[in-house]
Amino acid sequence: MKKIGYWLYQPYKFLIFIPLFLVFSLLFSILAASFSILINPRVGSFWGASWAKFTGYITPMFVTVKGRENIDKNQSYVIVANHQSGYDIFLLYGWIGIDFRWIMKKELRKAPAIGYASYKVGHIFLDRSSPRAAMESINEAKQKLINGTSVVIFPEGTRSGSNKMSSFKKGAFKIAFELDLPILPVTLVNTHKIYNKGFNLLPGSVEMHIHKPINTSEYHDRQDELRELTRETIASPLTHKKVEVLTPVG
Repeated sequence: MKKIGYWLYQPYKFLIFIPLFLVFSLLFSILAASFSILINPRVGSFWGASWAKFTGYITPMFVTVKGRENIDKNQSYVIVANHQSGYDIFLLYGWIGIDFRWIMKKELRKAPAIGYASYKVGHIFLDRSSPRAAMESINEAKQKLINGTSVVIFPEGTRSGSNKMSSFKKGAFKIAFELDLPILPVTLVNTHKIYNKGFNLLPGSVEMHIHKPINTSEYHDRQDELRELTRETIASPLTHKKVEVLTPVG
């Protein structure tokens, strides 16, 4: 049955989804950049979230969100999430319900339309070419992440392509300390079943679990403990689904 569903979906994917996605990605990029310039980046970010929801609807992706009551919309966070697929971006952007910025590689600034819109909305382009350039990027981030505007980081560093989790790198937590912000752990479930490598796209159901924030100020001398606590928190909904969670290393 899965194979039948896959082949039935292919004409829709190529004839309807892809043309709509390309056209509306350009449209929402223009709207996001324009409103960021004419009004402010938060209004521009609304169009980014609208683009994500539109993409989810036309996939279609059916979303369940748990734990939204753990968010204080006046507080800025470092949102730390597991990374399963490219659809993590749409799930977070469209359904978490708070204003945030992505940390992106500086090379993405040159991406047609979306790169320019991301720059105008205020997403953070991280320059790792030198310690000085990286620190300038962090200082820029500090100016943007105020009054409830947060930042998202995927500490695995790459997509897992499954409900498994890889080890967490230290960089995300160093940034949390440098920004002096609490960590908001978020678990993303089953986005890899919607989209995976090779443009394998299918409709399906996903979940987002928003956990209680972690106060980083209590862990300045225990950064490894903070990293492990965050990872265990994010892993807990995946563990309950009886899927493997890889043991962290280093």
